[in-house]
Amino acid sequence: MAEKKDYRVQAKVRDGRGKNDARRVRRDGMVPITVYGGGAETVAAVAPLRDLAAILRSEAGRNTIFTIEVEGVGASEVMFHDRQIDPVKGRLIHADLTRLVKGQKIEVTVPLHLVGEPFGVKEKQGVLEQIIREIEIRCEPREIPDTLEVDVSNLDVHDVLHASDIPVSDKVEILTDPEQVIATVGIVKEEVEAPAVTEGEEPVEPEVIGKGKKEEEGEEGE
Repeated sequence: MAEKKDYRVQAKVRDGRGKNDARRVRRDGMVPITVYGGGAETVAAVAPLRDLAAILRSEAGRNTIFTIEVEGVGASEVMFHDRQIDPVKGRLIHADLTRLVKGQKIEVTVPLHLVGEPFGVKEKQGVLEQIIREIEIRCEPREIPDTLEVDVSNLDVHDVLHASDIPVSDKVEILTDPEQVIATVGIVKEEVEAPAVTEGEEPVEPEVIGKGKKEEEGEEGE
């Protein structure tokens, strides 16, 4: 389950706006963030990149509960709601943090892990295919599982697992379509090789099934 780790991030209210200010903030090793929800006002702030990156690298990742303390505003328990990653450098460039309210459920996405070796793979040379790797759920923040695991040991060739087959506690509601296929075991079809042509032989021409009327008339007149 997602637990509040010993993460406490110090942040400052962001005074500037615009792309130029955002670039300056990032050059200083900070990340623009927005903190909202929980019945309080939305706050634009900046926080150290190293602290936020450490949280994203933790076991619970973006679902980690932590404390953000904005200077002059106060402290709040939060989670990542959204984040932007630089596609070239692969670093965090902006984050939206949502305040948590006790007893209030939230919607998050958690990783899906398949456990075990399917019968159809072990005994019939089948291939396990995982269709999706994340599941959308709704629950209270402290009930968020780090991952959802599904045992696929009993899957035979052509068997299919759906989202409705994922075991969860009664405190977790799966939002992904129950009929969504999450995994299946298939068979790899062997490719049929074309017949080899011996050197010097002419390749066999395909047999002509029929001729058009005009072509037949032309042959009779030759």
